[in-house]
Formats: sequence, C-alpha cells, structure tokens
Amino acid sequence: MAVSVLGGVNSGLQIIFAKKYMLDVARKAQFEMDRFFQALGDTTRLRLLNLMGDQEVCVCYFVEILRTPQPKVSRHLAYLRRAGIVSARREGKWMHYRIVVPAHNGAAQILSQTLGWMKEDKAMQADRERLAAVCCAPAKYALDGAPLPASACEECCKAY
Repeated sequence: MAVSVLGGVNSGLQIIFAKKYMLDVARKAQFEMDRFFQALGDTTRLRLLNLMGDQEVCVCYFVEILRTPQPKVSRHLAYLRRAGIVSARREGKWMHYRIVVPAHNGAAQILSQTLGWMKEDKAMQADRERLAAVCCAPAKYALDGAPLPASACEECCKAY
C-alpha cells in the first residue's frame, strides 16, 4: 500500500503542488535580465563589484572603504548574489564575496566590459587605492584580525 507524501491530501492537490514546484525550479534556472541590469544600476553595487575585481573580499573591508553601515552593504551584496553576479562564502564569523561570471553569454560580456570601464574611472580607482591601504595596515582601520582579500597585492603594501 502506497502512502501519500502529503499525508492524505487528494491527488489533484498533489499535482498542483508538483507543478508549482517544477515552475519555481524552471524560473530559478532562467536568467533574469531585468534583475541583472538593476543590479548594475546602483552606484554602491558598482563600487562593491569594483572592489572585488578578481579577488575575494570580506564584508568588513567594504564597510570600511565605502564608509557605509554593514546592514546596507550586506543588502547590496545580497542583491548582487540574487542577480547571479557574486557568490558568498562564510569563514567563521567572516563573509567573503567574489564575482562570478554569469552563465548568460551576453551578461558575461556586459559585466566584463563594465568592470573594465570602472578600472578607468577616477572614483573607482580611489576606492581600490583605499582598499590597498586598508589591506596593508588593517590595525590602523580597526580591522586587525580580519582576513585579507584572497589575492591581496603584496606590491601595493610596499608603499604603505
């Protein structure tokens, strides 16, 4: 005798739940173009992407560089994650974020061009310089003990 997974709910309702589940899975698998462009349409999120570049960065550094409260930074990072632009990794109490290449070819090209464009922007360059300064002297910025970005540049630290 087969036992229903939904414990006595009629089979019509089971089919409805199964269809809804399959639609939810299919929807998540699709690329959401509007969310992608909205994610790139905010200065704070662009600054976060600029700071990540090709390295993994802890949230605490974003808070220090952007001089923005941690909850606001985390909200922006969550938006970027939902858009499929960044991934997160927890290490103890620290959250690290890195850019991931979107599966959609057009989105990957746009992201690459946007990151390249930001490298030429004076304000974005200033953010990266501040990140280098903070990474090279974390105690000076109350970040002593915070994990350094994954590929912290040793060359920049020679200047500090």
